[in-house]
Amino acid sequence: MAERVGRERIDREDGYLYYLGKDGAVWKSPMRSNPRGRKGKVSSEKVQREEGYLYFIDKNGYVARTKMNRRGRQSKPKAKKASKSMRAKPQKRRRR
Repeated sequence: MAERVGRERIDREDGYLYYLGKDGAVWKSPMRSNPRGRKGKVSSEKVQREEGYLYFIDKNGYVARTKMNRRGRQSKPKAKKASKSMRAKPQKRRRR
C-alpha cells in the first residue's frame, strides 16, 4: 500500500509525463504525441527521498511512495566471471 508524502496536489494535462526529479520537485515532460510541449517544474514543494522506496504521482495527483520489492537480490553476492583461459574457445572453420 502506498503512503502519501506530498501535501501539494498536481493538476495533470494530457500529453505530459509527470515525475519526481532529483531535486525533489515534480516535473513534467512532453510525450511524443505532444511535439510542441516544453519541459518544466510543476510543484514548489520539495520531497526528501529515502533509499528503498519508489516515488510516484498517485491517481489523485499527490506525491506518494511505496516500498520497493527487491525479491532478495540485495543479499546475494555477484557471481564471478570465468577467466579467459577457462572459457571455451570457438573452433575455426576450414575452407574447402
